[in-house]
Amino acid sequence: MTIHDSILETIGNTPLVRLSRLHAPGNLVAKLESTNPGGSVKERIAVAMIDQAEADGLLKPGGTIVEPTSGNTGVGLALVGAVRGYRVICTVPDKVSKEKQDLLRAYGVEVVETPTTGPDHPDSYYAAASRLAEEIDGAFQPNQYFNMSNPKAHFQSTGPEIWQQTDGAVDVYVAGVGTGGTISGAARYLKMQRPDIEIVGADPEGSIYTQGPHGDLHQYFVEGVGEDFYPETVDLDIIDRFIEVNDHESFAMCRRLAREEGVLTGGSGGMAVQAALQVAAEETDKLVVVLVPDSGRGYLSKVFNDEWLEEHGFDV
Repeated sequence: MTIHDSILETIGNTPLVRLSRLHAPGNLVAKLESTNPGGSVKERIAVAMIDQAEADGLLKPGGTIVEPTSGNTGVGLALVGAVRGYRVICTVPDKVSKEKQDLLRAYGVEVVETPTTGPDHPDSYYAAASRLAEEIDGAFQPNQYFNMSNPKAHFQSTGPEIWQQTDGAVDVYVAGVGTGGTISGAARYLKMQRPDIEIVGADPEGSIYTQGPHGDLHQYFVEGVGEDFYPETVDLDIIDRFIEVNDHESFAMCRRLAREEGVLTGGSGGMAVQAALQVAAEETDKLVVVLVPDSGRGYLSKVFNDEWLEEHGFDV
């Protein structure tokens, strides 16, 4: 019998789907992380970070997990917390959709909403999480931005899956860059198998990866991707180039994916596919694999809501 002992054992082994209606040459392929049990790629790192914390004695039975998140990592940690008996508290910036906050609460997470500010602001969701972790006895903060179990999880799972699923024929790997773990870990594995593979980072307009630390850093509407500082979990040397994608392009691609491919994803997924489409169109003889990080069900009040789009000046 094939019976899993817990929901955590169903994480990973997500499918590759050819986006041939979006791009007729057929060389654009999406890795759909929405098929993970909590609906996103972040479940991979949640298990890895908690496994390591338990092994290191940093998280004891009955302890508390505290993490700043735009939603998806929080859901992953909530799955672990539910199965292993941990209390989970997540701080989230107020730009995070209501659906994603409600989803966290549905899993039993205590959600603390903070203003959308820079990382050094005392009211930021980063600062709020750090304060809670210090104040609560037995609390542990995984800190996905600095925890090397983040990229390690993708080195051990995402990268090998892509290599095996394509029979080693992948030419380009495209992913959005937030903490950088998803792209860096998988890229390190893929580069070990094939040094000439191209690694492309998709980045929202206004983020540090394309603007640089002294560039025009500004807020954007796409959630869960881009940064205003360089996390320790990103390996910039392994990324061959970045492609900047603005909010309008990201949201328009979300709509196209749903209507033309039946693929429902959020703004960061739309952003990644928009960048990957550019790459796939440049060289149609290369197999381009793009990681689509989550489901669009957490964005129905935003990306898929005509009134919200119109209110914020997006004509898609």
